[in-house]
Amino acid sequence: MLSLKKKTDSAGPQTPAWHPDFRDRDSLPDTKVVRTAFFINGIAVVIALSLLINFGLNELQIRSLRSQVDKWSQQIERDQSMSNQAVAKFNKFKAEEKKLKEVGEFIESRPSLADLMANIGRTLPSNLAIDAFDLRVNTLTLRATVRGAPDKASGYASGYVKTLREAPEFADLFEKVSLTNLNRVADTGRLAIEVVVELTDPNQRGKKR
Repeated sequence: MLSLKKKTDSAGPQTPAWHPDFRDRDSLPDTKVVRTAFFINGIAVVIALSLLINFGLNELQIRSLRSQVDKWSQQIERDQSMSNQAVAKFNKFKAEEKKLKEVGEFIESRPSLADLMANIGRTLPSNLAIDAFDLRVNTLTLRATVRGAPDKASGYASGYVKTLREAPEFADLFEKVSLTNLNRVADTGRLAIEVVVELTDPNQRGKKR
């Protein structure tokens, strides 16, 4: 028994037998519990699903945007006619406002008709009768008939023109007074005259001495 123990102790370390490995590992089947092809196919499926979901979400978003654009377009079409009507009314209002402004400026530029008529009546000689009174923006035209002897009628007419030029009532209003027409009326034998008065610029009224 002693000799058997010694033999065992002297046997030395045991080494596995060596032999060449002739296996073609690329051609061998995949014997893993979870094959590599499963992971590859799974990743491909995940990527495909992600792309499909992303495409679907983008398509839904595009449809939503198209729906909003259609609604906005319909609203614009509905509001367009109302907007055009509002613009037309506004333009009409501006045109009317311009007319009213022009009328207001015209009225402000003209002298007071009541005061003018009253002053002309006060300065009118008894031997003259006003036949026509024509007030424009810048001029006043008076047509009158002179009563009296023919040899004195022209003097009366000239005297009336002088009165209009020098009357203090018209000093600030009349710029120039001219006797533009003087003729004898065949039917009555009286003298008909026409006096044209150039009115002072409204901006200059009150500045004349």
